Amino acid sequence: MRLICCFFKAIISVFLVALFYQDSYCQSYGLGFHSHEVVQDKRTSLDLSLEKTLCFNDGFEISFDLSFYPDRAVYFGYIIRIVEDDHRNIDLVYNAQALKNHFNLIVGDKLTKTVFDIDPKILFNQWSKLSIKFDYAHNRIIFSSGRNTFIENHIYFKKNSCYKILFGVNNYKQFQTTDVPPMKLRDIRISQNGLLKYNWPLNEELGQSAHELNSQSDANVTNPLWITALHRDWQPAQSILVNGVASAAFDAKNETVYVVGSDSTYRYTASNSQWSMLPYNSGKLILNQGNQSVFNPYDNNIYNFYLFLNKKFIAKYNTTTHTWDKKFEAGDVSDFWHLNKSISINDSSLYLFGGYGHLVYKNTVQQYHFNSGKWENVVTKGDFFMPRYLAALGSTKKGDTVYIMGGYGNSSGQQILNPKNMYDMMRFTVKDKTFKKLFTLKESDEDFAMANSLVIDNHSNSYYGLIFPQNKYNSTLQLIHGSLTKPGYTLVGNSIPYDFHDTHSFADLYYCEASKKFIAVTLLRSETNQTRVNIYTLLSPPLRSGPKTALAQRNNYLYYIIGFVLIALAAAILFYPKRPKVKNSALTPPQPIIDAEAAEIPVKAKGYSSGPPVKNSIFLFGDLQVFDAEGVDITKFFTPLIQELFLVILLYSIKRGRGLSSDKLNEILWFDKDAKSARNNRSVNIAKLKSLLDRLDCCSLSKDTGYWKINIDFNQTHVDYFEYLSIVRDKSLLDIERINFLSAITQRGSFLLNNEYEWLDSFKSEISNEVIDTYLHYAHSLDALHDVEHLIEIAGYVFYFDPVNEEATILKCRALSSLGKHSLAKHTFENFMKEYKVIYGEDFKKDFHDILEQKVPQKD
Repeated sequence: MRLICCFFKAIISVFLVALFYQDSYCQSYGLGFHSHEVVQDKRTSLDLSLEKTLCFNDGFEISFDLSFYPDRAVYFGYIIRIVEDDHRNIDLVYNAQALKNHFNLIVGDKLTKTVFDIDPKILFNQWSKLSIKFDYAHNRIIFSSGRNTFIENHIYFKKNSCYKILFGVNNYKQFQTTDVPPMKLRDIRISQNGLLKYNWPLNEELGQSAHELNSQSDANVTNPLWITALHRDWQPAQSILVNGVASAAFDAKNETVYVVGSDSTYRYTASNSQWSMLPYNSGKLILNQGNQSVFNPYDNNIYNFYLFLNKKFIAKYNTTTHTWDKKFEAGDVSDFWHLNKSISINDSSLYLFGGYGHLVYKNTVQQYHFNSGKWENVVTKGDFFMPRYLAALGSTKKGDTVYIMGGYGNSSGQQILNPKNMYDMMRFTVKDKTFKKLFTLKESDEDFAMANSLVIDNHSNSYYGLIFPQNKYNSTLQLIHGSLTKPGYTLVGNSIPYDFHDTHSFADLYYCEASKKFIAVTLLRSETNQTRVNIYTLLSPPLRSGPKTALAQRNNYLYYIIGFVLIALAAAILFYPKRPKVKNSALTPPQPIIDAEAAEIPVKAKGYSSGPPVKNSIFLFGDLQVFDAEGVDITKFFTPLIQELFLVILLYSIKRGRGLSSDKLNEILWFDKDAKSARNNRSVNIAKLKSLLDRLDCCSLSKDTGYWKINIDFNQTHVDYFEYLSIVRDKSLLDIERINFLSAITQRGSFLLNNEYEWLDSFKSEISNEVIDTYLHYAHSLDALHDVEHLIEIAGYVFYFDPVNEEATILKCRALSSLGKHSLAKHTFENFMKEYKVIYGEDFKKDFHDILEQKVPQKD
């Protein structure tokens, strides 16, 4: 019965989603026409009857929806040309040069009295339904523009006439034309005697055929611009190469992207998709690494800034005179890479959030006052703002409320302490300088960071953002849409290629309210100090991501979905096996226990950082995670006290072998209570912990030996700490497979990353030392001449736990030198010296040549 309910819920969900999709889809389809912005051969034509004509034995009516693209240079041409028996043409033409009445109906070579206008606000932003009725009985044409109806009399028709119906440009016999206005069409219908005879919705995404739904009389399209595709596929603009460490800014009012280069500012106008270059008169700028730019809508100027810990620089670019108000000076690399920014109208200030530099993630909030030119660090209140970079920020129009989503960092800010992706949505209110955590997204199968900006939709209380996996160079940007009040998001639009190289790359997202389009900007700086700038646009509302399809009979697809689900429901009821009931653990014979000190386990690679949850699993490296027998993450059910109780018993059970006594538990967890109170608290929480562990197979809590112990069959339940112990226990068995497995375990993060207990310190210290010793022991078993690449990899594993490990530094520098990569070796050593001084407060005593010649001590 439960299964049946689930399937009926699924049917309803699919039905509602399909209806929603159909509704939103209906707002985002049609055929766009390439016009005078391209050469004649690239302009769009729609022929309703290729290589034939449409014949009618009586009067008929043709109707269609029409809209125009805004901000084009030329508005002139044929909307529709109807050719009767290859003899007479009936045309609807648009002529922007006329003082008024820009739409004209033409019969043959004569203008008719049917002339009219459509309100520009409607013409450029909405659909207008037009219709032309051929009234055979009264020899007249009745034209309707929605608001007005015009009648042209004395237009004599013959019964059984045949018509060629063409939209846009055409090359049909003596009626060909190359003029077409920048228009959009949809829902072309031809009816006769009140009955629909032909229907072309123009809802395709690709191809050169427009499907007709009633009689399968498909139309032919040349150079199509399918509107649905423009709501799903990002359209690339012309890519440009800019000198210097470029940055981007956006003027939302004028829908203009500015790119600041060292010798010019470049301007991309969204309305016409054109670039223009504005060279500087005062010579080249010195643009330091990590600089960013922002457009101030309150004085219409661009501000370029870069920040160090002890120095802040900002300069203003006047967009009218094209001049900068300050001289740019060379500086060090920024301490605030990929920070987020927002401008507040209430206090005329620029706010900067977070960033990264010199192995430290920041949660600093900095304020620049435009009026006084002064900087200050903001003292914030409320929830903790985790140090991060690669986050996304969006704000209300006045900038009084800021939303910051995601990023990469950790609570300490120290890169050496297991940074990770974060998925929280934070709100910052400028008035009281207060952070509030709104929610946290559920982690996906693949970690992702964010492009720099969110687009906030105040009407729907939602946001749009671009996400990307930051762990690969050939990455992709994906647009998401989510609520500002609750977790969850939807993938919309298809992906954008993005070459991500950390501090060499930058991505941002903007929205053009008038043009109803999103703009994505990507920057990639080369080693020659030039920046490749790519711009992509996507019409709003964006459709759900997915493959293109050439649609036909759109009205019927919903029934196919429901039919499929009903069949699946019937099959499930007939064939789905009943689950056996799980026996009470108290009645089940105890499972064999494997001793961590004596057992061998097979070592095989597993994906710990991504992929679906693992059934019957306990992860202690990185964040604590517990998955039950169904693969459900039950970690959230462990309260802080139960979590500590669970961990202390588990670790003593695995490492020490016997667990803990009740007195030891009281000493650790209830030291501040008397014996009776401690016993009561212990009993209550032990019962809760037993209930949680019952959700895992072959995992139970007992006191059979007088000690509290968690019994686990490690053949059935996966515990990464147990597998770690089996690898480091006997270093004589180390090989590349075990080392790779160890790295897979430890790269989830340091041991119990977010759990801090006094009793746990000894475990953490021992594990850190043991991991380093294991890696170095294996490194010394490698051939220094033939295993060079592997040595470099091993050194990297060591640095993950100890960034100033001298032995690993020697191994890596020597390996790089043997490969002829002397500059990289020197760079590795210089980074080591910087970190050494930061941690120990003194200079490292040896130079680069000393460590290359120094003998590396061998591990036992």
